[in-house]
Amino acid sequence: MKRFDLRHLKSNFYDKMGELIDTQLEHGEVGIFLFEKGEHENVAKSANYIQEKGHTLMNSLQFNHVDWTIVVRKT
Repeated sequence: MKRFDLRHLKSNFYDKMGELIDTQLEHGEVGIFLFEKGEHENVAKSANYIQEKGHTLMNSLQFNHVDWTIVVRKT
């Protein structure tokens, strides 16, 4: 399991998240991604992005007032 902090990217974290999944996670490994929620649409877009890439979204929850966390299994 690896944790990645993408908050510094604001709403432009999708490409970096995909790159990290592809390069930093092994098949079946779990990654935790922390990003700035901004507009709530970032949460829905991140879930759709993970599903479109064929990975498993295991959890999605609010980390604090500003940030969101998703847990992804690389498939």
